[in-house]
Amino acid sequence: MLNKIRSNKGFTLIELLIVVAIIGILAAIAIPQFSAYREKAFNAAANSDLKNWKTGQEAYYADVQTYPSHYEWN
Repeated sequence: MLNKIRSNKGFTLIELLIVVAIIGILAAIAIPQFSAYREKAFNAAANSDLKNWKTGQEAYYADVQTYPSHYEWN
């Protein structure tokens, strides 16, 4: 009879709760890290955009010998 009970396959409720708790802990650790990576990527993209804008301004200055006024941006 003891062998019949042990031959049942599957997980117990306690095992499933432990797995869910571990996944929750890992998610609680990973989500703030993911947010930090997103912020770093946003800052890197903004810096790249500013460098591209600066390059465009310098190219305009090299052609016209003056920087564009804000009226010319439209």
